[in-house]
Amino acid sequence: MSLLESPSDAQSQHRRLLLWVGLTALVLLSIVLWLAFRFYPEKQAAEKFFDALVAGDTARAYQLWKPGASYKMADFLADWGPNGYYGPVKSYHIKSAGYPRGGKNPSGVLVTVEISPFSPFPPPEDVEKSRKTKVVTIWVETKDKSFSFPP
Repeated sequence: MSLLESPSDAQSQHRRLLLWVGLTALVLLSIVLWLAFRFYPEKQAAEKFFDALVAGDTARAYQLWKPGASYKMADFLADWGPNGYYGPVKSYHIKSAGYPRGGKNPSGVLVTVEISPFSPFPPPEDVEKSRKTKVVTIWVETKDKSFSFPP
């Protein structure tokens, strides 16, 4: 084969095959990464909120909640304070995040969190401590990362 001759058909087909395999792998990797990180900002906001509760900084947690005028600090403490319905929060584990089912163009994300009055978070084998673990779902607004209970 001289310099002016085109490469053989087999080489050309092999290159095309490699190109298609590479593009397919890139598309699949992009989809996997998108699925893994699509709710990352909302999960991070929830982590900051629960980290404040674990630290016992209910004032900071209330500030992160970004409450409306009707949800006073006393109401917040009745829910999240040391003696509140969900309290005391000593450890947590984010289970999942996602859009509500059947919702059209939701303005936020549902984040489901396991909260425990024990630190560190009890393993499933520790039945006595795991019994006191509660599962709570909170609503995180996408635009400003404010929290509320699900609509």
